[in-house]
Amino acid sequence: MDYRTNIEQQNLLDQFLKEHGVKLSEETLGKLYDYADLVVDTKEFGNLISAKDSEKFLSRHIADSLVPSLYVKGNGRWADMGAGAGCPVFPLAIVMPEVQFYAVEPRHMRVQFMQMAKEKLGLKNLTVVGKRFETSGLTGLDFISCRALSTFENDWERAKPALKKGGTFLTLKSFNNVVHLESDPAVILHKYTLPQEEQVYALVTRGNE
Repeated sequence: MDYRTNIEQQNLLDQFLKEHGVKLSEETLGKLYDYADLVVDTKEFGNLISAKDSEKFLSRHIADSLVPSLYVKGNGRWADMGAGAGCPVFPLAIVMPEVQFYAVEPRHMRVQFMQMAKEKLGLKNLTVVGKRFETSGLTGLDFISCRALSTFENDWERAKPALKKGGTFLTLKSFNNVVHLESDPAVILHKYTLPQEEQVYALVTRGNE
């Protein structure tokens, strides 16, 4: 796959970003394309993504990964729990160079892949941590995120001890799985859709007050 020449996928991502008032530089977009190619084409660390999703990595996974950057501004320290092959933490690190990111993942092959991808992409603001989040030693964090882990409630309980006072927890979920949180005053839901996807998604945030 060569996402630097995949005009259809580039246009879908560009359309998504424009709808949210975002314009990225060619250099930043190029790094996102290169990261997508690494995930899709790298085989020595196991199957990182399904064949179906590999054909729409920009419009599905990169677009989804960038959603937190639409609502969170500023700098600080940000950890991603269960980072897997790097979504959303790699795309976020690419578009938010002022933030120090930690990709926390216990599976050895995923950790090896992320270390390789970090070096190839030259991401100086990203540290790969090959441990379970609870044993990572990370504390006093400004932001903690996760994507496709457990329920919101379970993810929040895991994240809360490592958040600083006033820090923010963020997670990306199917809206159907978090609709019950709409009545929770401690939680904020941002609904969104992705290019050529029928499903409705939600960025769910909760502050550590």
